[in-house]
Amino acid sequence: MGDDPERWQTFPGERLVVVIARTVTSTVRVLDVLRPVLRDDPRLHLVFAFDPSSAFNDGVHALLHSVGARVLPWHQFPRVSPDLIITATENADLTTGHHTCPVLVLPHGVGFHKVVPDSRSDRDRLAGVVPDALLRSGRARLAISHPDQAAQLAAAHPATSGRTLLVGDPCYDALLDGRALRDRYRRALGLTDRRRLVMISSTWRDHSVLGRDPALPARLLAELPLDDYAVALVTHPNITSAHGDYTLRSHLDSAHDAGLLTIPPTAGWQATLLAADLLIGDHGSVTFYGAALGTPLLLGTFGDDEAVTGTPMAELGRIAPRLRPEAPLRPQIERVLDLGGTDGDDTGERVRKVGESAFAAPGRALGLLRTAVYGLLGLPEPAGAPPPRRAPAPPVPQGRPEPEKEPATACYVHTSLSEGAGGPDGLRISVERTPAAVADLSPDDRRDAPGGPFRHLSCADDEWDRQWPESASVLVRRTAADTAVGADRWIDGTFARYPGALLASAIVAGRGCRVGLCDGRTVEVSATGRLDDATVLAAAVYACLRAGHPLEGFVTLALGGRTEDVALRLTRRTSGPRPAL
Repeated sequence: MGDDPERWQTFPGERLVVVIARTVTSTVRVLDVLRPVLRDDPRLHLVFAFDPSSAFNDGVHALLHSVGARVLPWHQFPRVSPDLIITATENADLTTGHHTCPVLVLPHGVGFHKVVPDSRSDRDRLAGVVPDALLRSGRARLAISHPDQAAQLAAAHPATSGRTLLVGDPCYDALLDGRALRDRYRRALGLTDRRRLVMISSTWRDHSVLGRDPALPARLLAELPLDDYAVALVTHPNITSAHGDYTLRSHLDSAHDAGLLTIPPTAGWQATLLAADLLIGDHGSVTFYGAALGTPLLLGTFGDDEAVTGTPMAELGRIAPRLRPEAPLRPQIERVLDLGGTDGDDTGERVRKVGESAFAAPGRALGLLRTAVYGLLGLPEPAGAPPPRRAPAPPVPQGRPEPEKEPATACYVHTSLSEGAGGPDGLRISVERTPAAVADLSPDDRRDAPGGPFRHLSCADDEWDRQWPESASVLVRRTAADTAVGADRWIDGTFARYPGALLASAIVAGRGCRVGLCDGRTVEVSATGRLDDATVLAAAVYACLRAGHPLEGFVTLALGGRTEDVALRLTRRTSGPRPAL
């Protein structure tokens, strides 16, 4: 970025992309999408410019450094010549200086539904819309999640006409992908199956949940039995930017002493929302995401004066049930959770439909965004697969150490069979595994043949990267089941969630492995040694199935330079057949 930069660079680069970081909220939104959108492309130089002019700039610089971003001081920004500016803040002054490149403005919430104070005047303005001067320049492109938003913007700001790009909502897509990992998120929060999680989401200012009732978390914990409920709080980053984390925690000291789970505002709220049994929210975007997911909802408050008339958010405020703070809280919670009886009440379904109405092209947002970015850069998109879809990372409540990161479980398993080469029955099965994430870089050209070798994708059912379990032939349970009955229940549930799978494999503590077939059969696999890997033991069943060998008897498994004898026994299930193979 300085004088004679070519002398110091490792990567040649063809285009310079500058990301404007102004608030924590807007910076997090850009960070969430940049890596997958710009993945594996050394043609791009990427640098962040920190605009310190916001009243909520506290924490931005630390956030950028925490992810290893290259930060350009704001006073140097006019001296560089970017090919594209990306930002999720509409308030940065991008009309000064000599820049003529396009500006892509990403939303940092759901749509354009909120009126907020204008930092440049004493008036209010529509959140998400850049200044008129930038619109008139023709450089700005506003990313939208639904076509209706283009009409809304054109009516409010005619200069936006023709300046919107439909890209969907990457955050919503991640939430959809994360629904299958609910149990894993709950474990990260320390929840058992019995306890229900009540999540509180508070936006900022006096119309927010905490602005209206700072004691609500403590009151909920006081009324809800701790063996039956847990309470988690997610706050808008502007709260801590304005007041400081120390002050916020001071206001919530009693709630923390009672077990309140405080989720950092920069990460973890998505996973917490997916783990929640009930959401208490307001007119913030987190509440709207919860509505779209079908999470049971109570509005702790609602900024009717801040919600823009005619938007889905305003409609949500009209139909969603409201928490009555003056009344006992537990009966209201139980009613929404359908513990008190709500026969014939379709409010929840109406709320979900309103939420879904704000999102177009679900599952395609990252791909559409990448197309938009490369179109503005004047570069062809990278060859190969579209940007990977990843479920949200597990929540890490503040005050707890980050859990040890687990390696990816998705792998391609190669099996080959040899007759008369081992085992009491003369069958030897050799097993090799390669990480699925680098399969495109592998020179391996082995393909299935009638007698083998065979290749299949194996993956844990709760893998974070959702593309793998949705495509896997074999799904495995990450932790051992306590009993064979528990393993069989998991197998049935796995086939219900992943009807395209062929096998589902689970270790039973001290009793080998149970491998279910999608045609209803189950094979009990027992190793004579210490082999207890559900992926490997399932590979033996898969190889026998593909080769037409009986699923009974003994085989020798060869893996990583060692061999082990394995017994296969076909059992009958009592819970009924699964769909035919």
